[in-house]
Amino acid sequence: MRLKIFLFFAALIWLNSSLVSSQVITLSEIQKMAEANYPAIARYDIIEKTKDFSIANANRGFLPQGTVSAQATWQSDVTWIDMEMPEGIPPLYFPVPDQDQYRVVAELNQLIWDGGNISAQKKSLKAGAEVEKKQLDTEVYALRERVNNLYFGILLMKGNLQQHEILENELQRNYDNVQTYVQNGVANDVDLSTVKVEQLKAGQQRIQLESTLDAYIRMLSVLTGELLEKNTTFVKPNPEVELISPIINRPELKMFTAQEEAAESQKSLLKAKNMPKLSAFAQGGYGKPGLNMFDTKFSPYFLGGIRLSWNIGNLYTYGNDKKKIDLQKQSVNTQKETFLYNLKVQIPQQQLEIEKYKKTMLDDDEIIRHQTLIREAAEVKVENGTMTVSDLMKEVNSEEAVKQAKTLHEVQYLMSIYSLKHTINQ
Repeated sequence: MRLKIFLFFAALIWLNSSLVSSQVITLSEIQKMAEANYPAIARYDIIEKTKDFSIANANRGFLPQGTVSAQATWQSDVTWIDMEMPEGIPPLYFPVPDQDQYRVVAELNQLIWDGGNISAQKKSLKAGAEVEKKQLDTEVYALRERVNNLYFGILLMKGNLQQHEILENELQRNYDNVQTYVQNGVANDVDLSTVKVEQLKAGQQRIQLESTLDAYIRMLSVLTGELLEKNTTFVKPNPEVELISPIINRPELKMFTAQEEAAESQKSLLKAKNMPKLSAFAQGGYGKPGLNMFDTKFSPYFLGGIRLSWNIGNLYTYGNDKKKIDLQKQSVNTQKETFLYNLKVQIPQQQLEIEKYKKTMLDDDEIIRHQTLIREAAEVKVENGTMTVSDLMKEVNSEEAVKQAKTLHEVQYLMSIYSLKHTINQ
């Protein structure tokens, strides 16, 4: 029974390790995971909901607006009539209002025409929300470059570790050979120690490479929100340079366009604020006096009509306000032109980088082939006693260096391609 339980758990462990080791991930998948995990993504929904609430509030401007007010006053004088009558005619009595007066008023206003103010407000709110979204697009887009750098750093470390494993195997093989040479009297213990030192150094280098790889994977795990393991297979991308379009499609350009449109919407809002407003109103009240100023008793009253209002004070600054908006648009356009200028300077440099690494890679295999021949010849010389083990170790390290250089060039080539793709957003 215990044996069955042991085999069951052993099978589970093996299955789990098989699933983990079979984890394969690509650069595009990592980028999507990082974008989905980015906390600022939640702001898209916040921006949209805020815009909807603001537009709904603006639409409520067409609903009847009511106010209630109350006042109690005492005045130093009141209206009264002093009329002298001819003799024989009895005097006329005119009531005199009290000096203390009271009033409670409820007023209802219905907007009939606002000069296009509410419509301009909604247009401005939409334009402002669009600017916020485009700014967020640029922030999220910048995340892609961080992901690329970590991803290619992982590819470089993994490639170096693969080469380093070959180096350690090569050093172990040479250590075994030197042991045989010592037994045959061709080498001595110092030669054996020379190889052993190189093995220890290689072990230290492997620790550094593994530590750097672990750091890159941890940082990428934080960006993606997914636990990535060392044994995860990071697929090396194979982009086609010839298919890279020269058209720049960066989100910053859409942001500049949105900013210009937002500034233009301010003109409509400015114009609408300088238009007259027409509304209907109804007012009901209760006070002393009522509409009859000579009535000293509390009484209700009602009145209604149409009101036209026009704040002409804004006309004084209308011209300057328009010029300020035009200057704002010019500023945005200048930022856009500067951004494009910098990209046009950067793109040829990146294209030259691609060509440089492409040409460099052509000779890597040939250099490695010749360096391997040199190392193999050095081994033969050591075996024949015509070369020291120290010189052999130099050749072994030289071979390792050119192999790691090839790995570096391959990763640099891919990074230069993806830097160009990031620059033009493709």
